[in-house]
Amino acid sequence: MDKFSFLNAAHTAYFAQLYDEYLINPDKIEPSWRAFFQGFDFGMESATDGDVVVEYIERGESKSTQVPDQMMKEFSVVKLIDAYRSRGHLFTKTNPVRERRNYEPKLGLENFGLTNADLDTLFDSGELIGLGKASLKSIIDHLEQVYCDSIGVEYMYIRKPHEIKWIQSWLHRNNNHPSFSKEQKTQILKKLNEAVSFESFLHTKYVGQKRFSLEGNESLIPALDALIENAADKGVDQFILGMAHRGRLNVLTNIFGKPVKDIFSEFDGKDYEQDIFDGDVKYHLGYTSKRKTDNGNDINLNIVPNPSHLETVGAVVEGIARAKQDMHNPENFSKVLPIVLHGDAAIAGQGIVYEVVQMSQLDAYKTAGTIHLVVNNQVGFTTNYLDARSSTYCTDVAKVTLSPVLHVNADDAEAVVHAMNFALDYRMEFGRDVFIDLLGYRKYGHNEGDEPRFTQPQLYKAIGKHKNPRDIYADKLLQEGLIDNSKVKELEAQYKERLEEELATSRQMENTIITPFMQDEWNGFEQATEVEMMQQVETGVDRDTLEKITATISQLPEGESFIRKIKKIIESRQKMWDEDKLDWAMGEHLAYGSLMMEGYNVRMSGQDVERGTFSHRHAVVKSENHENEFILHNHIDGVKGKMDIYNSHLSEYGVVGFEYGYALARPNTLTIWEAQFGDFSNGAQIMMDQYISAGEDKWKNQNGLVKLLPHGYEGQGAEHSSARIERYLQLCARDNMFMANCTTPANMFHLLRRQMLVNYRKPLVVFTPKSLLRYPKAVSTISEFENGHFQEVIDVDGDAFAKAKTLVFTSGKFYYDLLEYREENKRTDVALVRLEQLFPLPVEQMQEIIKKYGSKDIVWAQEEPRNMGAYSHLMLHMPETRSWRVCSRNMYAAPASGSSTRSKRRQARIIEDVFNTNK
Repeated sequence: MDKFSFLNAAHTAYFAQLYDEYLINPDKIEPSWRAFFQGFDFGMESATDGDVVVEYIERGESKSTQVPDQMMKEFSVVKLIDAYRSRGHLFTKTNPVRERRNYEPKLGLENFGLTNADLDTLFDSGELIGLGKASLKSIIDHLEQVYCDSIGVEYMYIRKPHEIKWIQSWLHRNNNHPSFSKEQKTQILKKLNEAVSFESFLHTKYVGQKRFSLEGNESLIPALDALIENAADKGVDQFILGMAHRGRLNVLTNIFGKPVKDIFSEFDGKDYEQDIFDGDVKYHLGYTSKRKTDNGNDINLNIVPNPSHLETVGAVVEGIARAKQDMHNPENFSKVLPIVLHGDAAIAGQGIVYEVVQMSQLDAYKTAGTIHLVVNNQVGFTTNYLDARSSTYCTDVAKVTLSPVLHVNADDAEAVVHAMNFALDYRMEFGRDVFIDLLGYRKYGHNEGDEPRFTQPQLYKAIGKHKNPRDIYADKLLQEGLIDNSKVKELEAQYKERLEEELATSRQMENTIITPFMQDEWNGFEQATEVEMMQQVETGVDRDTLEKITATISQLPEGESFIRKIKKIIESRQKMWDEDKLDWAMGEHLAYGSLMMEGYNVRMSGQDVERGTFSHRHAVVKSENHENEFILHNHIDGVKGKMDIYNSHLSEYGVVGFEYGYALARPNTLTIWEAQFGDFSNGAQIMMDQYISAGEDKWKNQNGLVKLLPHGYEGQGAEHSSARIERYLQLCARDNMFMANCTTPANMFHLLRRQMLVNYRKPLVVFTPKSLLRYPKAVSTISEFENGHFQEVIDVDGDAFAKAKTLVFTSGKFYYDLLEYREENKRTDVALVRLEQLFPLPVEQMQEIIKKYGSKDIVWAQEEPRNMGAYSHLMLHMPETRSWRVCSRNMYAAPASGSSTRSKRRQARIIEDVFNTNK
């Protein structure tokens, strides 16, 4: 008798459950049943006369069985349920102002071997969705409610069955519709009124001014309000929110509690109360506030300052969140909640989103799940969504990490809050990202002065006739008998009265007040001008401490097996100490170790930074047999700080943004990003332009991020030579950051220590070497680490060159090329001086050196082309350099030649030019 011949109505509930599990996770099913269901699916597709014959293989033998009609119908209902779960989101009522696109095939009965005649038939499959045995009509009505009303859900691509089961259980409660109390509904109406009235007030009082209104997506405000209240009840005490300009002012005042008088003052265009920064437009500013929730929870709210590069802020949000998690709640990341608000065109169009999404489960960057909320107004500036993406949804990037997505009609305020509750519960349960696509519209043009009908005439004809979400919701509550006709007018009058009072107060203010962002984290730090930046800081470390650090990082853990090369590298550290010749890697290691001994933490990330691109660092060592990882610095006896060092994914833009955010929230951690080659840092140029170089000037935000950019001409071609020094120096002004190009391990040591020992923070860009990492002359003695400070200029030629005819200023690795030539040719008429700090430029020290030598022939020598490197920077900040003799490569479009032979020839020509003192 055939194994499956007992298929009959008595077992339909069990078989339906089994088939449902097969559709979700085939590998979980017992092999013979899996083979049967595979045969059934094939039989369904090929059946012609209504009978389904299942052919399958069992123990190598071909078998077949006919499925009873009732069982076949039961399986068809299971397939219908699965189709609603997988494709129901395509047939929702989520677009408030347009017809949805048509998708095929639809969810009609005929596509599942069912007819209207089956609607009253009872099916055991109803148990799969919590109905028990139910009619097909009841099953379909339930599925329509859950999957095809104001909320569409995408989740069936998730590969973890327990997550799918959890989601299904959540959705099927109350048919995926909220059941809010009168108090909750009143709160939703209150927040909707604030959102609508705020925009209306600004539109009246500041006619034609840009405000990037939230109108069309006002339900964002009650959704965020509910998220914060409910998350606080679940133990979240820190919220980090990033968003672009659309609706930002509304969020600032109605969620973060920013005084409206300050926003009005910004609209009036008043000057700032402080001279030390230039400020930014009102819809870019950050804000930090403390709030007590309705249930008495004390929470911290942060909205991160952002530039007009719409999705850039997402990376910064994640960095801030991780820093706070590491600092306050290392055992419970869920207590800090990152929230990122996107625009529909931006999330679909900007590559940074993909880079950030890919971070979400990586050890270096994970933040226990982010709630992503898209303020979807169906148009990007003037571009229709059909021209803005190829994907079905703007949120399809979520599928990269198999994150669930909820598409919600922004006009249905209760559905929006309900979706937010799902997002919170999912994040807290699984520690993973979740996306909400808030589908609304934009009432006006990109800004309030644009005419949207130029490009979207039909859409804006519909929008012009459309009620706002507050009035739609008020009508709903009126029908439910929860409010009377006067309630909305009363709420609006009260809120506008408060706005009028705030406006009157703002008109009496002389200046605009900018509230510092995350001020608690920056207590004890001072703003620094160029004067403070040029002050020397004693950064030496006593010999005993250095020796203790060296001893620890020179010994591999016992009981572990390591490859021979690793043993040799680690043991060589002690040998260098004993011989009093410490190389570049030791300069780094001693800087990190000594700072950790003093209580500072060290965090570094970047591509291959654990060992270093050029295999010099080996801060992380792995055992040979089990690949157990060891960070030797963390085992120094008496160490107070911690080192975290991570190889990053192949991202510059996203990772630099993350590390900038980390440094922004944790100023007592030496936060470092290293480029694989300095050239690659231009992949993060937006972060450099918008945040790192200008953040303090725009937003009063100090930041101590360190960027290590390998730089130097060794004949490796255009993409492996130049870190584009000239670009970084062009961004330097007044007191915004440090630029250095060190030539000795000891000076690098003092530079890194200075970064933390001062009572202010500035970004530091270091153009680090490649060939010097193992160059015999690029070493330092122990005493150079024990004593002194960072040297902005190094002049060590001494009495032998006191009367040199030619004085050469150079920077970085090129110094050693010139030194080799001078020694080989026994030239005592040319003095070489190293410029170690490029900004702030040590002009006074340079002038003293010029005076000391009295040379008539002064040279600036660089290995970069004339239109690159530091030459133009020198002329800008030290005008007398314009009369100097300049030795460099000619002007080129590419930084370096791809031919090593040609590169060497050009290098030699520059060197000969430097020493041709007869010119």
